[in-house]
Amino acid sequence: MEYRTLNEYNSRTAGSAQFAEPPLQRLATMQFRRKNIRLNAINYRGRAWFFITLCCELRRPVFANDKCALRLIDCLKSTVDRSHFSVHAFCVMPDHFHALVEGIAPDSDLLLFVRNFKQVTSREYSREGGAPLWQKKFYDHILRAKDSPAAVAWYIWMNPVRKGLCTQPDRYPHSGSFTGQWENKSQPQNQWMPTWKKISSASPQI
Repeated sequence: MEYRTLNEYNSRTAGSAQFAEPPLQRLATMQFRRKNIRLNAINYRGRAWFFITLCCELRRPVFANDKCALRLIDCLKSTVDRSHFSVHAFCVMPDHFHALVEGIAPDSDLLLFVRNFKQVTSREYSREGGAPLWQKKFYDHILRAKDSPAAVAWYIWMNPVRKGLCTQPDRYPHSGSFTGQWENKSQPQNQWMPTWKKISSASPQI
């Protein structure tokens, strides 16, 4: 297997078939049309678990820059501390971001949390880049009883391995958890994948 470095991400290859998973590539072009019909806001409040994905505008590899990636992680921590969320898993990829978050209070609000997170990180980025940081929409999945949080977390941590950026998930510098030593956790036998990836995998066009 060929392993790539973060530096190999550039404006020409960002979001291309070489680096982007086909479903994420498709999400970039469809501009999250599914989320034009978002669930009622009440579904995103309270004590619940969520898988979220945010993509950089035009799939620019902003976070191939270590400084930008570390700044994003700092902003994530400060935002969750104020929003009554726990971050059980996260991964900052060069052109997108995954996280598994849990609302830990009755007034936890995922939509407000994501809006605040995007605003804070966009301000940080615009001071240097001047261009929009994020796509307007984002992808979310509300975990149900059948969804294993551990399996979702490992889907996130394995992302750099699937992309060929490292050989082991704990060797990737921009993955982690704010709730425990994730490197010592065992990977579940049953793997998880987002609903959009299951649908895309079943499509002959992907």
